[in-house]
Amino acid sequence: MQKVEKLYPESGVELKPFTAKNYDKIMNLLSFGLYRRFIHKAIEDIQIKPTDKILDLGCGTGRNDALMLKYLDENGRITGLDLSPIMQKQFERRFSHEKRVQFIQQRIDIPFDLGKKFDIVFISFVLHGFPQDVRNTIIENAATHLNPGGKFVVLDFAEFNMQKMPALHRKIFKTIECPYAFDFIKRDWKELLSKKGFDSFKENFYFKNYVRLLKTSKK
Repeated sequence: MQKVEKLYPESGVELKPFTAKNYDKIMNLLSFGLYRRFIHKAIEDIQIKPTDKILDLGCGTGRNDALMLKYLDENGRITGLDLSPIMQKQFERRFSHEKRVQFIQQRIDIPFDLGKKFDIVFISFVLHGFPQDVRNTIIENAATHLNPGGKFVVLDFAEFNMQKMPALHRKIFKTIECPYAFDFIKRDWKELLSKKGFDSFKENFYFKNYVRLLKTSKK
């Protein structure tokens, strides 16, 4: 099998081919089946409107998009962006008969412009896996593609002190997560997003407050 060079060697969000091909199954297995229930609740908490136009940054297999689609009527739309051809194949197979959903192979870590605006830009467990300068670019891409008043929705780790975690939780986090995640949890994301033109913050917490759905609006 051809070796795939990672763009960011220390990142945990750039997946190896086997992991990408079996991503949904691996997530279910590692979470002991809890991920399925959790992600349903998180998508519900976004409060999607029937006509929303949604952009999913780092959409993967489209699992989250399939859940979001249930809240949309015939006028709602979802556009998923991902770099991985393996993810693209699974995404397009999942939505092969669904005209409201589109996949675009696109890097989200560099500036881009799709030439259209969205009501929601969603990103799930991707932002923590990059250096801070790249995160800033991703946030700027989100702002570029949002209508005024549109929602930027970040599902990712919350802010917490890793040293105050129970020993077992800390060991698991340090074992499975990349160095960028250790930096991510220390930052004040409301303050950072405020500086990027966002306000009106709302949040929901999961998994003993280690995970957060952060919703904010473009000014």
